[in-house]
Amino acid sequence: MRDVTVRSGSLLDRIGWTLAHYLSSESTGYQPYTPSDPETLAATLQPGDVLLIEGNQRLSSAIKYLTQSTWSHAAFYVGDRLARYGDVENTLVEVTVEEGCVASPLSKYRNYNTRICRPVGLSDGDRDTAIDFMIASIGLRYDLKNIFDLARYLLPTPPVPVRWRRRMIAFGSGDPTRAICSSLIAEAFGRIRYPILPPTAPVASGTPVATSSYSRGEIMHIRHYSLYTPRDFDLSPYFQVVKPTLDRGFDYRRVVWGQPGGTAAS
Repeated sequence: MRDVTVRSGSLLDRIGWTLAHYLSSESTGYQPYTPSDPETLAATLQPGDVLLIEGNQRLSSAIKYLTQSTWSHAAFYVGDRLARYGDVENTLVEVTVEEGCVASPLSKYRNYNTRICRPVGLSDGDRDTAIDFMIASIGLRYDLKNIFDLARYLLPTPPVPVRWRRRMIAFGSGDPTRAICSSLIAEAFGRIRYPILPPTAPVASGTPVATSSYSRGEIMHIRHYSLYTPRDFDLSPYFQVVKPTLDRGFDYRRVVWGQPGGTAAS
């Protein structure tokens, strides 16, 4: 684990951290639709999984708008790997605008809509490499000097054409935008050469490939890990979407349906 925090007392730094705190504060009115049962979620997750979260921060609405996605945040599940460092509570490694790269408990997202995205076919060695990279990154903090990268998110839904929205995330110095969260996870998978997005040309029969000129251009544009977003793991043809309710065994015959008048019957 490393700590490369650099905070000077300059006015620009103070403004940057004030702005980060504002963007990280929760917006009002968020109601999760179908949050996963925490115990079932914990029993389903495997080390190396990516957990997508529908956040309710001020920054979240802008990210969801710009990426045209439900998901505004991503965290990396490391299981009990942090226990060897004496940390038995935290099982996630994530990046936040305000804190940088930190370890967090799974219970932090018990009241949020989530989605598990699982890389398929990872070798034990590659999985360990990705996990070790994420754990080693704990303590890494991002330079918020370029507050203009963050300031544009103060406008929740900037009136820009769809084709430009995604690239707004790439403007500026690059450091603050990495704090969107998914870039560090993308870097971890990049180190083991595990793909996230499909190629722009077929490499083998049956291989998923981007077909439209727009998607091909976007894929070429975001090949660098710093430009990946949570949505990419959801849409990736190489990550399996795992739903805890189904993974733990679902029998539709055991569902209890409500009856007119408020009573229930099996």
